[in-house]
Amino acid sequence: MVMQKLTSGILIFILTAATLAMPSASVPRKSPELTIYEPSGKTTLLSSFKGKVVMIEFFFIRSPRCIEVAKTMNKLNAELGASGFQPIAIAFPAPNSDVSGLLVGTVVNYLKLNYPVGYINNKDEVDRYLSREQDEVLRIPQVVIIDRTGMIRAQTGGRDANLKLEDEAYLRTLLDGLLKESRPPDKPARRLEKNLL
Repeated sequence: MVMQKLTSGILIFILTAATLAMPSASVPRKSPELTIYEPSGKTTLLSSFKGKVVMIEFFFIRSPRCIEVAKTMNKLNAELGASGFQPIAIAFPAPNSDVSGLLVGTVVNYLKLNYPVGYINNKDEVDRYLSREQDEVLRIPQVVIIDRTGMIRAQTGGRDANLKLEDEAYLRTLLDGLLKESRPPDKPARRLEKNLL
């Protein structure tokens, strides 16, 4: 009887731990559309980068860890940009704060970032994009890797965090593999044919 209770207790613990370790957002999945607001006032749709391997960093401006990831992205962009790599950083407000184009522009200039950096003022929009459950701890930065076909192939977050996406060596290996994958073919334009009598 004691052994059966012990075995049941261990089994419940293992199942609970496995459930907590599972990410809430399934990967791979199609990347939802997202509008990026740039400091210049321009807006860009995420889908405009289809055909490239995209790395998005959702970040808080005053987070030292986020700044380090931004610097890594800058370095990777200088080395891999010509091969089809496209980094994008998107600032969003930390609790009880706000994000503005002026503040984002100041960060871009100070860090000399050479890739698109924008902002979103609505944390709910970021949560929807990330498929983040409300009971999940929001770990910053959130990194998303999208392949050339527009599929999210890796993502920070969920209950397992996937901290490897903040490691430069791991990112290089992942991005190199995705950059070697063939580019999706352009869809041929459909021709309308008239019925001739």
